[in-house]
Amino acid sequence: MFNSFSLTTRFAAAAFGALAIGATAFSAPAAAAPLPLFPFFLPQIEAAPPPVAATPQEEERFELPARLRRQVVNYYTREAPGTIIIDTPNTYLYLVLGNGQAMRYGIGIGRDGFTWSGTQTITRKAEWPAWTPPPQMIARQPYLPRHMTGGPGNPLGARAMYLGGTIYRIHGTNDPSTIGTRVSSGCLRLTNEDVKDLYSRVSVGTKVIVLPMTDRRADLGRTIR
Repeated sequence: MFNSFSLTTRFAAAAFGALAIGATAFSAPAAAAPLPLFPFFLPQIEAAPPPVAATPQEEERFELPARLRRQVVNYYTREAPGTIIIDTPNTYLYLVLGNGQAMRYGIGIGRDGFTWSGTQTITRKAEWPAWTPPPQMIARQPYLPRHMTGGPGNPLGARAMYLGGTIYRIHGTNDPSTIGTRVSSGCLRLTNEDVKDLYSRVSVGTKVIVLPMTDRRADLGRTIR
């Protein structure tokens, strides 16, 4: 009988101890997480790695069609070497090299209603330019930022060459899939790699001739084999 009483007492003490531990755990402040009674049963959770920002090199992995890749072509013109000619209908930019040759780049041009033509000069050059959308663009697209600092995420890309006193620029892009298309508000865009190359070849004062969209003559630049 003594043994039975002792065993019953031990069970009662154990039960009371478990209740006391549970009461202590649940009486802790709400802001503090309760300590688990059996931590060895908890699943092992690994923290997700931080997102990795895309690099300019990754953005440039898009492969352009062969006709839009930078290449030296036969191009006969009376314009002086160093002149830029924008072939709007064929979405090309030619940098006249002389001796009947030019460096040809694929470009993106203005969408319907936003193409233009004429002769301008490069009045300013900038690396990784900031972007301040002009009032005309904000009026059409009020959701646009009022100012964006330069960098890989900036729509102007790696370089910009400003044309006269206009709102237009020759610039890069962080979306190379738009090369060869008509999507801009009048600016002329190249891939970041191509705009860097062009930027290194021209200077302030360079003459820029933009042919009209109505000039539907065939492509005058023939690739040199």
